Amino acid sequence: MPDEVDLTKQRVRNPWGQGERLRTEILDAAVRLLSELGGAEALTIRGVARAAGIAPASIYQHFADKVALVRGVVEYDYQRLSAVMREADESVDAGDVVGRVRAQMHAYCRFAIANPGHYRLMLGNRRITHEPDGRPYGPLVPVVESVGAAFERCERAGRRLRLPSDRAAVVVFVGTHGRVALFHSGRADEDADRILQFVDELISLVIE
Repeated sequence: MPDEVDLTKQRVRNPWGQGERLRTEILDAAVRLLSELGGAEALTIRGVARAAGIAPASIYQHFADKVALVRGVVEYDYQRLSAVMREADESVDAGDVVGRVRAQMHAYCRFAIANPGHYRLMLGNRRITHEPDGRPYGPLVPVVESVGAAFERCERAGRRLRLPSDRAAVVVFVGTHGRVALFHSGRADEDADRILQFVDELISLVIE
C-alpha cells in the first residue's frame, strides 16, 4: 500500500469548469481504497481525500457525506461493469449471437471474481425503484437489459429460446449470480474457469 507521503502529495488543481473530472478522480480513489480495505465500513472521507491528494472539503462539494460517496462508488462500479460487458460483446463476431451472450456473461463473472468487495457492495445497494410508467429503474437494470438484448439478437438470428428474451436474461443472470456467490463463500482455491463453464451450460439451457 502506498505510504503516507505518496497519498498526500499535492495534486494539480483542476481548471474552472472541470468539476466532473475531480468527481471522477474522487471515485477512482474511493474504488482503489475499497479494493484494499475489502469493504465500505472502513472507507472514510479523510482516507479518500488522502488517496486523491485533495482536502476533505473538496469531496463534500460532490458528495454530501459517506453514504452519498458509497452510493456514487456503487453507480460508478455499475458503469465499469456495463463497459466491460459491452466491450466483451463487441469483441465477438457480430454473426456469433450466442457467443456474444457468453462473452457478456463471462465479462460479468470475471469482474465479480476480481472485485469481490465491490461486487458485494453493488449487489447490496441496488436501489431498484420504478419509473412513473411502472418500468424498473436502478443501476442493475441496464446490466440485465443488456443480456436481454443479446438474447433478442439470438431470436432475430433464428435461434429459438425456451423462454422470452427478458425472462431468459433474468434466469441466466440470477443463476450466474448464485454461482458467483458460491465461489466467494467457498474454497479460495476453486478454479474460476468452472464458473465460466457453468455459465455456458446455463445459457445452453435457455437456447434450443
